[in-house]
Amino acid sequence: MSAVWTFLTRTQGRHGSLTLTDYAAYAYLFLGFLLIFVPVSWIALNSVKSAFQLEKQDLSILPTDYERVGRGTLNGPDGREIFIISSLPDWVLNWSDLSAPEKAAQDVDALLEGVEGRELYVLRSHLGLVPIYARAIIDERSLPDWLIRYSSMAPDAREALDLNAVLAQLDQEEQRVMLEYLGVDPYKANRLVSQVLVSAPDPDTGEIKQYSVASATTRQEVVSARAVDDPQAKVARIPAESMVATQVIRPAWNNYSEPLTGTAFGVNVDFATCITNSVLATVIATLLTLLINSMAAFALSKYQFRGQTFFFIVILATLMVPATITLVGVFKAINATGLAGSIWGVIIPGAATPAGVFLLRQYMLTIPEELLEAARMDAASEWKVYWRIVLPLALPALAALGILSVIWRWNDLILPMLAVATTKEAYTIQLCLLEFRGEHLSQEHYRLAMTMVSLIPTTLVFVFLQRYITTGIANTGIK
Repeated sequence: MSAVWTFLTRTQGRHGSLTLTDYAAYAYLFLGFLLIFVPVSWIALNSVKSAFQLEKQDLSILPTDYERVGRGTLNGPDGREIFIISSLPDWVLNWSDLSAPEKAAQDVDALLEGVEGRELYVLRSHLGLVPIYARAIIDERSLPDWLIRYSSMAPDAREALDLNAVLAQLDQEEQRVMLEYLGVDPYKANRLVSQVLVSAPDPDTGEIKQYSVASATTRQEVVSARAVDDPQAKVARIPAESMVATQVIRPAWNNYSEPLTGTAFGVNVDFATCITNSVLATVIATLLTLLINSMAAFALSKYQFRGQTFFFIVILATLMVPATITLVGVFKAINATGLAGSIWGVIIPGAATPAGVFLLRQYMLTIPEELLEAARMDAASEWKVYWRIVLPLALPALAALGILSVIWRWNDLILPMLAVATTKEAYTIQLCLLEFRGEHLSQEHYRLAMTMVSLIPTTLVFVFLQRYITTGIANTGIK
């Protein structure tokens, strides 16, 4: 840490005074820090926001949410009744947005255990329990099967059936469940709506009261609200600027856990498998790159043969060819060799890189020829000269190329699209990120979270091994 501070506080002027060059250097350093830090920080903060918060395009920096209550609407013989249910878990208020595995993971029975009356009626309708309870009653009481089809029957067909005789066999609570299931008037569908709890002065008396509103962020000057203590009263119109809502920080850690465990709703890939495929492709491809490029660089730097300059120029010339021009040829080669749909189709085509050959050749030129001649005089084979002498001496350049190869391979998207786009079991991490954005369903909360996961390996490699990059490149071509 002291070395970092010494570097950051270093100045060109004497006795710590700042010169124009120092100001320019610090400005450049600060600008570079912002260009890297701000986008990554934005992704990190948005990756723990809920899907609801992202869909509402909430511009708040932190993953916050408002304190919420449930506004229940109960329909029955006494008409429509509106009331407020407070202290409900978030999964109840957001029940319709949960996936099937998420719903199955909640303890609904424990929630309803201490609830009765109108709250029970609204909650069981909201949680989709009325059809389950009604079918259980039909099976236990051996009621007619036409009850299941009753709601879809024509009015004439309903009149021919004696519904009252069937209901007479049930007690009062069972009758209510059955009537709610059948949708017989006045038992219309009960509803529970998530509302934001705000405090605002009463428009008539000026007394501070609690109200439930649809949203706390609105461009309207006046907002419709219902008083929590008397929701049946007339809807109040309160100024938006007078509302005070309590915000709480609620990170959505399930954005990370669900894709990694394969339980993400609407996603057809397992992100843990994608990470494994990327690790395998990156590690194996990097090892092959180091081996092949170092052999080519050894031959071009330490041997004299006819056409040596020509081959080197051809290798450098490939750097000037845009990658998009070679896509069709690479695709045909992958299919012709039977590598399509296999992870090897991602690894092998890019095993040799002209940039790597050039980097290693320039570094190997700095190795004295006397060392190689001395080894040959001691009866060392060419393979031993390469493996035991050249490679250890070229380790800084190999480390730099290895780090760059890891970053290139991990972030590569084009080659996996050509090789394994039709085989989801072989998807790499970059292809998996595309699966979170579909034509009809966008899972941006998952996509942002998994983008952060994909940044971790390359960030760690660069932070802890970046000195090898500077050393390897700085020493390239220096004798």
